[in-house]
Amino acid sequence: MKAEYDLFKMKSRKNPYARQLKKQITLRLDPGVIEYFKQQSKQHGIPYQTLINLYLQDCQNNHRKLKMTWVS
Repeated sequence: MKAEYDLFKMKSRKNPYARQLKKQITLRLDPGVIEYFKQQSKQHGIPYQTLINLYLQDCQNNHRKLKMTWVS
């Protein structure tokens, strides 16, 4: 094994896992929603953004439909 490697001589290649990476977006969430997930994340030891993602994945996997009723 060499004592030192010259990384500038290496050939670059595409990341084979690039399709599996998450996409960064901006969401506008109510402060109470963020605080709820932050509290849950502390209880479970999971970062709150990961927890939100897991919740949304569960909605997607179980084909949950939004039930809304408008009050006049």
